[in-house]
Amino acid sequence: MKKLMISIAMSAVAFLTALSAWAASPFSNETLRYVISYKWGLIHKDAGDATLSLRRHGDRYDVMLAARTKPWADRIYSVRDTLKGAITVNGLKPVYYHKITHEKGKYARDEVSYSVKGNTTTGHTKRIRMKEGASKVTENTLTASGPVYDMLSVFYYLRKLDYGQLSRNKIYTATVFSGNKKETIRIHCLGKEKLKLKDKSEREAWHIRFNFTQEGGRKSSDDMDTWISTDAAHIPLYLVGKLPVGEVRAYYLGS
Repeated sequence: MKKLMISIAMSAVAFLTALSAWAASPFSNETLRYVISYKWGLIHKDAGDATLSLRRHGDRYDVMLAARTKPWADRIYSVRDTLKGAITVNGLKPVYYHKITHEKGKYARDEVSYSVKGNTTTGHTKRIRMKEGASKVTENTLTASGPVYDMLSVFYYLRKLDYGQLSRNKIYTATVFSGNKKETIRIHCLGKEKLKLKDKSEREAWHIRFNFTQEGGRKSSDDMDTWISTDAAHIPLYLVGKLPVGEVRAYYLGS
């Protein structure tokens, strides 16, 4: 349940917050709250909380996702993680991305700065790792054509998708710069389903699946599934990510 659970949970929250109603630019300032739980057999316990915020400043949006484990989970694996970035109002292009992690007393930081020329995006990456009081810094340059994002800005791209088209087996694809590597994300819809929520109520929802691969088509992580309401609001209701033992679940709490 340790680091892998938290990493998947962070991604889960971000995907949920991304899949709100199809919205025309500009976005309004917003703050969205989530709870992360761990499920394994009869064990089902809330393990963390997360908040995603967006604020407009001039011609760009500043966005931040902050997550932390609950006190009981702190005793097993304490996490205080923050994802920060900026995206342009016009075209929703990423400007920079920072991932700062404090996990069980360890510190790490990933940074990406972007430049765009025509249909090609270049990302200058820097990774900082602290170990036994010493820091290790590695840098790299990534390039890709077509839509390019990171693990924060990609979620605003996802908010723009036409899920009616996805329901007709259309697959959306984009490139994600993650740390010092790049991944391909594919999004498709599995149709409408009846979903029982945490409060035992039932809602009709779109079932959406995300697939991740690296260069060469090798699968880079397990698929993730989320359910969003079929009404005009397209509220993200629920998300499930598999773990080696059990699964992580994310629930939207409100604004």
